[in-house]
Amino acid sequence: MNIEKIMKILPHRYPFLLVDGVLELNEEKIKAFKNVSVNEPFFQGHFPNYPIMPGVLIVEGMAQTAGLLLLKDTNENVIPLFTGIDKARFKKEVRPGDKLIYDLEILQRKANMFKLKGIATVEGQVCAQAEIMVGIKKN
Repeated sequence: MNIEKIMKILPHRYPFLLVDGVLELNEEKIKAFKNVSVNEPFFQGHFPNYPIMPGVLIVEGMAQTAGLLLLKDTNENVIPLFTGIDKARFKKEVRPGDKLIYDLEILQRKANMFKLKGIATVEGQVCAQAEIMVGIKKN
């Protein structure tokens, strides 16, 4: 899935669209990526002399990736809403030049609410992991 398809599914736009492409996709799992550039606006303040991608944005990237998984087959006017986070852990810094990989898997579904396990890696090393909840709202 390329950026054009991603932008048809997700409502997010620059500078808050945190998924650049999808590598794998099936009914229960997705693998997507973000190419982290030194030009990201958050690096101006986090931190100017030692740029690190904020952990909350890594988790937001996971939530956006979850939205792609959950909305990939819909033609309805819906929006994914990030509704919760559990068990978040940050293990390795994400720096400019990194290719951040998001792996998400559906753990549970109930009506229009979903719980997913997310793992973010760079070069095979875990940077962050969390369980996230996403709701699907008709717009």
